[in-house]
Parts: sequence; structure tokens; C-alpha cells
Amino acid sequence: MGKLLSLLARDESTCCTPQKYDVFLDFENAQPSDIERETFDAVQRVLKNSESILEEIQCYKGAGKEIREAISAPTEECQRKAYLTVAPLVAKLKRFYEFSLELESVVPKILGQLCSGNLTPTQHLETQQALVKQLAEILEFVLKFDEHKMKTPAIQNDFSYYRRTLTRASLTRQDNAEKDLVVGNELANRMSLFYAHATPMLRVLSHATITFLMDNEDIPRENITETLGTMAKVCLRMLENPNLLAQFQREETQLFVLRVMVGLVILYDHVHPQGAFVKGSNVDVKGCVKLLKDQPPYKSEGLLNALRYTTKHLNEENTPKNIKNLLAA
Repeated sequence: MGKLLSLLARDESTCCTPQKYDVFLDFENAQPSDIERETFDAVQRVLKNSESILEEIQCYKGAGKEIREAISAPTEECQRKAYLTVAPLVAKLKRFYEFSLELESVVPKILGQLCSGNLTPTQHLETQQALVKQLAEILEFVLKFDEHKMKTPAIQNDFSYYRRTLTRASLTRQDNAEKDLVVGNELANRMSLFYAHATPMLRVLSHATITFLMDNEDIPRENITETLGTMAKVCLRMLENPNLLAQFQREETQLFVLRVMVGLVILYDHVHPQGAFVKGSNVDVKGCVKLLKDQPPYKSEGLLNALRYTTKHLNEENTPKNIKNLLAA
């Protein structure tokens, strides 16, 4: 079993003193209990492929040259060359899309375990650390994938060209054309909607969370938002507290927790009706942003941009000016 350190330090003094969140989430070594095992194994079967997905999108090289040649000199040879270059790339894009569907299917399993029952959010975090770790890994994957996607305009260019290929095949009514294609028309339409979003994996995650709420009306929405908010506060506290920080065995775990904290703020903002930035929110956005700004730019800039550009409510009137100023680029 991974070490489970309950260092809860609830304030002993007055109601005016905020609760502290000194819980050590063992992101490095947490192992599932017997109660967690079934859900953990189901989620792990999906997560085991996340690294290869990230490697593929990070190394994605588009077919821009071949596509430009096929457009400027639309000979059969140039078009065939472009198609043969684009086809394996579309196969990769299909794999990414199919992985998003797998991710969407396991998110409700984790939420069902972490947000239902009579336990408080902190008790869930303490006693179900293996599932908390998996939720953290999903959040990190979502942030990384969407960051790479936003930096890779070739993805949409390649797919647009491929869809034009589909249209030509349809217009010429080529026999067996659909059968020989990497992706048929119906799937291409669904993939097109997926890649049209600047942050497609975040959309999948937030949609899966909201759908979970709609399908489980017996679970109050605040169970989800309080769990996300508490987890974000715990991550913030772990990063602020040298004693908790010192318990990480690997240096990269600190950056992992930073990413997870930001992912939690973003997901909270998409799920909560008023978002994460309003006064009285269950997320310490100000503390999160100040902590990020204390980090070296190579650690923080991408995460600050994620808060600036992928949240839902930042630019609304209810967001306090000091938060907007903190996040001003």
C-alpha cells in the first residue's frame, strides 16, 4: 500500500480562521484498496495508453507540404502523394478520438466513487488515494493533450484536406471508396466536431462530468464541486508546505501537482454554474495563481495560459478585478 499520511490540521481556534488542508496525497505510491480495486482496474486499462497518445501528438508532423502541392498542382500523382501522406496521420487522429471516448467512459466510474456516499470530500481524498491519483492523471493528460493540440494547427489542416478527399470520393461515386478509407463519412463528421474545439479533451472531461450529474440526480452537484475544490486546495497546500513537499521522492512530482491543481480549477470552472472565480468560490484561485507566479516561467507560463484561455468564467463581470489583474497576460 502507498503511504497514507493524514495530516489534517483543522484549526482549533475560531470560526474566523480558515480550515487548513494538510493532507498528503501520495501521488507517487498510492495503491488501491480492495474497495477501490474494480474501479481502479477499469480506469487503469484506459490510462495505460495515455503516454503513447501524448508522445504521438507531441511528435505530430503534418502533411502541409504535400497538401500545398496537391492544391497548387492538382494532378493525380500529387493528389495521390498527399493522400498517402495524410492517411496515416488521420489514422493517428482517429486513435486520439477513440481514446477520448474511452476516457469519457471511465470518468463517471471515478466520480461515482469519489463523490457519492456519506464521506466528506476530505475523507474521500484520505481513504481513496489510488482513485484520486487516477483522477489527477486524467487531469494532467487533458492539459497536456490540449496544449499540444493548440500548438499543432496541422491537425485541423490535415483533417480538413482528408474530408475534402471524402467529398471527392462521394461525388465521383467510386466503388468501394468508403470501404478503403481510413475513416468513413459518419466517423469523420464526429471527429470533425471533436477537433473543432480548441481544447477537445477538456470538453470531453467537462461533458462527462456534467452528464454524470444529470444521470445521477441523487448526487448533489455540490458533491462534485466541493470534491474538486477541496482537492485543488489540498494540492495548493502540499505545494506551499515544505514538510509536505519534502515527502515527494521524485522532482517531477511537484510539476505534476501544479498541473493537477490547475486542471482542477479549470474543470471546477466548467462544472460549477457560477464558476471558480466568483467571490465565495470553493477554490482558492488567488492562492493558486500567486503560487504559479512564484515558479520559474518554464513551469508556470503554460499553466497560467491555461487559466487565462481555457476557463469559462474568467472574463465575466462577477470575476473580481484583482483576479483578472493577477491573470492579465
